[in-house]
Amino acid sequence: MVEAKKVLFLCTGNSARSQMAEGLMRFLSQGDWKARSGGIFPSYVHPLAIRAMEEIEIDISGQTSKSTDEFLNEEFDYIITLCDHAAMACPNFPGQGKRVAWSFEDPSAAIGTIEERLVVFRRVRNEIKAKVEEFLKSEPS
Repeated sequence: MVEAKKVLFLCTGNSARSQMAEGLMRFLSQGDWKARSGGIFPSYVHPLAIRAMEEIEIDISGQTSKSTDEFLNEEFDYIITLCDHAAMACPNFPGQGKRVAWSFEDPSAAIGTIEERLVVFRRVRNEIKAKVEEFLKSEPS
């Protein structure tokens, strides 16, 4: 049996974009990829990220916000940054893996009512989903 490839998604706070990417990769790859996520300044999994993912029947409520330090001794096939801040900070991340930079708006920074903010989370979720799907088509498992 072939071992699943491993991807680490990195973002500043590991609260929204990287959490959604982790859940999407796990779901869309159907177990062909082992997905993890971490942040430079970990915080919490944003409730609106959980809600946006629930809407497409992906449960990330059990995921936790983790520091990049937790992954220093792990090897990954890919290390994918999801924000410009992480892309600038992560060249110093000593973990092994091919570096890829994707940039998405931070939905956690959205302002307005919960519904207005949820619109931003949904849009970013859909953008990440499209990017993960494109990645899976181009990278054999």
